[in-house]
This record gives sequence, C-alpha cells and structure tokens, in this order.
Amino acid sequence: MDVSEIIIPGDTPGTEWRLPVLRFFGCDHKAPTIYIQAALHAGELPGTALLHFLCERLRQAESEGGIAGDITIVPQANPIGAAQSHFGDLQGRFDLGSRTNFNRDFPLISIADRATLIEDLDDYPATDRLKRQLMHLALGADLVVDLHCDDESLRYAYIDEAFWPEAADLAAALDMEAVLLSDGESSAFEEAVGFAWKYKVPGERRSRLPGRLSVTVELRGKRDVDPTLAKKDADGLWRFLVTRGIVSGETATTAFSGPAVPLDNVEILRAPEGGAVLFHRKIGDRVAEGELLATIVIRPGQPGGSIDLHAPQDGLILTRTSDRLVRRRGDLMKIVCGSPSRASRKAGTLEN
Repeated sequence: MDVSEIIIPGDTPGTEWRLPVLRFFGCDHKAPTIYIQAALHAGELPGTALLHFLCERLRQAESEGGIAGDITIVPQANPIGAAQSHFGDLQGRFDLGSRTNFNRDFPLISIADRATLIEDLDDYPATDRLKRQLMHLALGADLVVDLHCDDESLRYAYIDEAFWPEAADLAAALDMEAVLLSDGESSAFEEAVGFAWKYKVPGERRSRLPGRLSVTVELRGKRDVDPTLAKKDADGLWRFLVTRGIVSGETATTAFSGPAVPLDNVEILRAPEGGAVLFHRKIGDRVAEGELLATIVIRPGQPGGSIDLHAPQDGLILTRTSDRLVRRRGDLMKIVCGSPSRASRKAGTLEN
C-alpha cells in the first residue's frame, strides 16, 4: 500500500489541510480501476470505518498478488469540514465560510478537460481546491464510489440512470434496501464525475456508460458506526471488487431485490409547523396510504395542540430524522413509493 498526502493551503496564514491518499497498484492493466472515498460530509463516518477494515483485506491481497486493478482510497475526504466545530458540534456538511454544501458545486467539465482541474490552484479558495483535487483523483478511475450516510436510514444508493441496471451488482453486494435513480445533472460529486464521462465530447450527451460507475452510497445512519457493521460493509464492498475483477477471490453471486425508483417516486414528509415530533413508524416499515406516521406537538397541553401526518401513498420508509424538536418545513421522512409524488419540488437532489 502506497500512502501519500495532498497538501491544501488554508485561506489564512499558518493553516493547511492534509488529505491522505491510499493506493494499491494492480498487476493487470486490463482490469477495471476504482476510486473510493468517504466522509465528504465530514461527520458521516460509517464509510470511513468500512474503509479501515477493507484496507486490511486489501493489504493481505496485495501481499499475495491478488490485486488486479488499481485501487485509490481517500478514507477521510474532507479535512476542512472535520475541523469545523460550532459550540462543540461538528459542522461537516456545509463550509462555514461560503455556506456551501461540501457535496455541491463540483466542476461540471468534460473528461477531456480533467487536467485543468489541478491547474492554477492558487486561484481558488481551499474548499474549491479540495473539490478539484478529489474530482481529479476520481476521474482517473473507471469506477467511483462515494460513501455517505443519512440521519436514521436503511442502506441505499443514488445511482445515475446511465449506470443502471449494470450497477445492481453493487446494490446486491452491499445488501442495499433501495436504489434511487437520478438523471445525473446536479453538481454533487458523483453526478459531476458522471457528467464528465457523459460529455466526453462537449455538447454530446451519452445516455449509457457501460463499464463505468459513479455512485453515492448511503450506509445507514450517522450513529451506525461500530466494528460489526463496518466489517459487514467491508465484506460487501470486497464482494463487489471481486465481482468486477479488481481483486482475486470467490464469492457467492446474489441479486438485488429491493426497489429501484426514480427520485420523483420519493415522498418527503415535512413538518407543517415546528414542535416536538412523535413518530408512529420507523425506518424499514412498509406503510399504506393514509396510515398515521407522525404527530407534531405544536402547543403542548392545549386543545388542538397537535397535528397528525399521514402517508401520502403506499411505500417503504427509507429515512427518518433523529431530531425530536423540528422546524417548520423540516424533513421528517423519505418514503420510497411505486408512483411519482404529487408534491411539487425542484428537479435535482432531494435536499441541500
């Protein structure tokens, strides 16, 4: 295993950020190559734990000559966000300086322009330098996996329709409970990578990308960080590497059996008023249209002081907020459904 660091100068005197990069070099130039990163949202650590255990297996495979394709791993992709704390609470999702989500505003370029990502880096603030370095690394691989987690959540993934159903092997290997299919046109990391491949010829959009993959994997919730789950997830990602011929090994073939639906088929249950939320159903539950899902207590102890929220259609509860004091219009649940939501919302990512 080769270990190197990318040094990102800070925007104020005396500061800099160090980005460790781990590399395993393959012995077969025809094998696929893969880039894997975790904790782009710095407080989302299930992926970091997964990669810690996966690297143990990769080092063993390396010693036995079992690595066919090059593997690049960035286990903590956001040292800037990891250093942001406000009154003792980590603020790893948004850059406090620009108020921008660390997983938004990645450059939308053609793969032909990959080299320009790391040219004239002194012209950019630290957060943009970080994004450009990460994207430059990713675009050097055939397969890209960005490991995240939700709040309280099942395992699921955001996958561009250009990679589906070929990417069902990843969903099966990681035992995902759902896949959300997107059009791949936002500026989130995995979609910016896909954009670069789709627009290899500027102005000409490719609708299918065989042999390629760029995906965001949501590994349960923020609190689901423990050795048992991490080792299980590492085993799952190892199975995917075997399936794609990146490492040598044998593994049982499984099929993805969960729903794979467009983002339009996700119902987002939001709080109509601020208050204390009382959930009647949990993640993983299948619910029927009209079923009671949550109660918002807006005026405790007073007549009519609560509001009941019901399922807009049949579906699977995919995520739930861990907050119990919620704000007006705050997201409470995501529900995967068989039909498009009737709610009006902008195209693109489901949330900021």
